[in-house]
Amino acid sequence: MAGDTFTFMVGGKAGEGVKSAALVASAMFSAMGRSVFQNDDYMSLIKGGHNFSVVTSAAKRKVLSPHMGADLIVSLDQRSHDMHGAQVADGGIEVLNSDAVKANVGNGVGIPMTTEAKRYPRPDLRLGVGGVAILASAIGMDLQDLMAVLEREFPKDLENNKAYASTILALAKGAGIAGRFILEKGGGGRRPIITGNEAIALGMAAGGLDIYLAYPMTPASSILHFLASNDRELGITVFHPENEIAVANIAIGAAATGARSAVGTSAGGFALMEEALSLAGMTETPLLCILSMRPGPSTGVPTYSAQGDLMFALHQGHGDYPRLVASPGTVEEAYHLAAEMLDMVWRFQTPGILLTEKHLSEASMTVDIDTGKTAWPDPVMHSSETGVYKRYLDTKDGISPLLFPPSKELIKWNSYEHDEKGITSEKPGVISQMQEKRMRKEGAIIDRMKGMRTVNVFGRTGPVIFTYGSTTMSVLEALAVGGIEAKVVQPIYLRPLPVWELQKHEARGAIVVEQSAGGQFATLLSDKLGIKDIKPIRRYDGRPFEPTELAKAIKEAL
Repeated sequence: MAGDTFTFMVGGKAGEGVKSAALVASAMFSAMGRSVFQNDDYMSLIKGGHNFSVVTSAAKRKVLSPHMGADLIVSLDQRSHDMHGAQVADGGIEVLNSDAVKANVGNGVGIPMTTEAKRYPRPDLRLGVGGVAILASAIGMDLQDLMAVLEREFPKDLENNKAYASTILALAKGAGIAGRFILEKGGGGRRPIITGNEAIALGMAAGGLDIYLAYPMTPASSILHFLASNDRELGITVFHPENEIAVANIAIGAAATGARSAVGTSAGGFALMEEALSLAGMTETPLLCILSMRPGPSTGVPTYSAQGDLMFALHQGHGDYPRLVASPGTVEEAYHLAAEMLDMVWRFQTPGILLTEKHLSEASMTVDIDTGKTAWPDPVMHSSETGVYKRYLDTKDGISPLLFPPSKELIKWNSYEHDEKGITSEKPGVISQMQEKRMRKEGAIIDRMKGMRTVNVFGRTGPVIFTYGSTTMSVLEALAVGGIEAKVVQPIYLRPLPVWELQKHEARGAIVVEQSAGGQFATLLSDKLGIKDIKPIRRYDGRPFEPTELAKAIKEAL
């Protein structure tokens, strides 16, 4: 095993149960009290192609990124063996579906998984169950324990699954795989395993979300699916309109009636929402937008990860108005930040963007989260004692009282420039007054942020490494693997950028780690903090940083 971690990898075609096998493996490790991180790599295909999943676990510490050097690899087809056979870690083993892999297997062990699967309905999908049986054998589970796992994780067609898994378990034992890896149990028992998108969905629910709207677009789609599957339990209305333009405009209309609204998409869909986001800026609509990044430009690579939309998010929409942009570094932080951002957009009546990546959106981790409903304060509301209602009352902090229908007062949300009542105006004095009123919120936002946690700092000594979003997890895992002492600085909020906090950690020759070919995060730090002599470490092939490789790159930069 590689240090204090154990990594299981399973690969095959779409439709062979690869992801299901990894999900069950994660559940098995969690049942042992081990920390788990699961990453799924899949092509934009329903069937065929090449899919693989990596599950890395540890007993005594939190795993924050997958390791590509695997202790146990199960290759269900030739392509998986060709691509991953060389990634077996020292002391590891590759187990091959001998019916599909015809190449020289080297140190691999062959098991006729397809031949045995053909005895049952849907043999291709059955292969994932075989992968679970091989893992169970390798970590020393007996037949009774494996049957309990199947009853819990594969209840559909259970008897056939049990029969097939029993055969594969016996074949694995005969091949000398049984008990090859004895894993240490962790403390605390089983913990929940959720994805970043599930954490975002639950966080929004905890923050009082009333309605979620989205048109499916990877990698944000699973937020829509999760909320739709749990809408009654969470008390949320979930709506799938005909396109992203409708999504954003309906959300603004819902917010105008007092509903806490959020939308989710990736960059291509968000580009269609741009005019509506400017509408929200003018109407001062509290709207939370989830933007999950993937490689671009254009369609790019739909099922992979990147951080190339940072500048797009920071400058989304035309005209001047205050914008909020924040990015979570972990699945747990995604939960809390989603709730916090929903509060922030309502507190300041302006649109906000929760910026994340496919890596965090779809990765699964063991988490410790209190998912109880958070009691956020209500926004400032109009009181009849203050006289005639002015939707855009010019206040010291730029935040106007809200009023929702039904009401005897006139409530006017106007996309055209307007006066305090919301009545259209082209008078120079009114235009300047309203521009200044809206921009005054930015100062109020910064004042609020100065009492909040806006930057995470890990470590106290050593060189400074700046990063953001889910790349933070990759950096921390690399430091643990490489035994590197450093100070990692992760801004949670990116607009307004908390320069008052980041300046405390400013350093010449700082390392900046990001998933952007153009170095967008490094450019932001250089522009806002004046950091020079930046040492960049970038990856932009759609894959997350691999910890061992990243540790080597950090050492070279040092």
